[in-house]
Amino acid sequence: MRNGEAETIAELLADWIVTVEADRLPPASIESCRKLFLDVAGLCVSARREGYVAAALGAVEPGACTAIGHARGVDAFGAALINGAAAHGEDYDDTFEGGPVHSGAVIIPAVLAICEREKLSGPHALEAIAVGVELLCRLSLVAPKAVHKAGFHPTAVFGAMAAAGAVAKALNLGQAQTVSAFGIAGSMASGIIEYLAEGTWTKRMHAGWAAQSGIRAALMARGGFLGPRTVFEGAHGFYRAFAPSVSPNFAPLLDKIGEKWLLESIAFKPYACGTMTQPFIDCAIALAAQGVRADDIDGIVCEVGEGTVHRLWEPLSVKHKPPTPYAAKFSTPFCMAIGFLDGKAGLAQFTEERIADPETQTLASKIRYEINPEDPYPNNFTGHLRAALKNGEVREIRQPHMRGGVHEPLTVAQIETKCTDNALYGGWTLEQASMLRDTSKFIFTAPSLAALQQFRG
Repeated sequence: MRNGEAETIAELLADWIVTVEADRLPPASIESCRKLFLDVAGLCVSARREGYVAAALGAVEPGACTAIGHARGVDAFGAALINGAAAHGEDYDDTFEGGPVHSGAVIIPAVLAICEREKLSGPHALEAIAVGVELLCRLSLVAPKAVHKAGFHPTAVFGAMAAAGAVAKALNLGQAQTVSAFGIAGSMASGIIEYLAEGTWTKRMHAGWAAQSGIRAALMARGGFLGPRTVFEGAHGFYRAFAPSVSPNFAPLLDKIGEKWLLESIAFKPYACGTMTQPFIDCAIALAAQGVRADDIDGIVCEVGEGTVHRLWEPLSVKHKPPTPYAAKFSTPFCMAIGFLDGKAGLAQFTEERIADPETQTLASKIRYEINPEDPYPNNFTGHLRAALKNGEVREIRQPHMRGGVHEPLTVAQIETKCTDNALYGGWTLEQASMLRDTSKFIFTAPSLAALQQFRG
């Protein structure tokens, strides 16, 4: 209570944040944090030689923090931006299925950067990561689908708020300062989804921009800068701005917070492309495993959730022939085609050569969709195809959930293998990749995050 008034949403969240302690986190939550560290670090290495990372590196200042896979130290804001962009850049990072949002690519870079800057311990990092990831997941449940509908990228806008909470925890800010961090971050949140128009790079920067915004907001709050207590629910607040089509329901944000940890249900991707496309790739691979050849197929129709159409299916002519490798990652027809033809959809499948490949284009052009009003998106990601073959036969395949998600999670060993593969793809040696795996086992109990410096270069 303040002056007889009920606490605001930001104050209720801050009340919870200040109580979180590393040694009281559930083992499953700690394991999820370790998986996130491994996944993000490997992805940072995999993208380190990409053009968008090089371009972003040119925009940051020197400093004492680590941009994973790069020799020179950068400032904390730069490390958060570069690591976030690299981790999210190939769309191979984790997903919370209820959002959907990508937590690791925002929170891990923000927390690693602030902990290096302030020389904070591993337990501080663990607490902050747990807080940030949990916040990002829960914030995404308040107004389902409405943020996308308004033209914003949920990871970007929720990410700034969650990163502010995470960094506030790392810095051990009090309740009032944490509330101000949220209030400040509300004016920093941004990220439109117009990148879909031409397959350009702006989505790639969203996670890193949110991460650095969270750092700035928390540091400003520590210095005494004031932000509005009603940032979430106010008449001109966060949800009114980014989800204007619905009335926010804050119950999923606050329900059992601190008791039930949603971060334990984070999904890790088996394929390097859009989240909701993953189960459809499984269906395409299963069709090929039945002995069907691309030339046998007359056409394929997929049942889809209405909320996925504008990002993954339309304009259909563009999705059949995506203009860039990045655009191809958000084309369900293209991703299904490469899954059918290659049996996988990894980093190596999304190239200039592949989007121009006649066989892939021909198969992709045969794939269309119809909206299924009963589709459970965004609470569960399912896949489906109905293939009409030239001999008159019809084959139908359904995938009931996303592999790597809550119904079929990847193990720590599988995440370690993914991390190693990504590091090798990025040009590291097996020995360097093994150091990442080994570091993940002790970094959250270490007195500092100095071990990150071995991942420069």
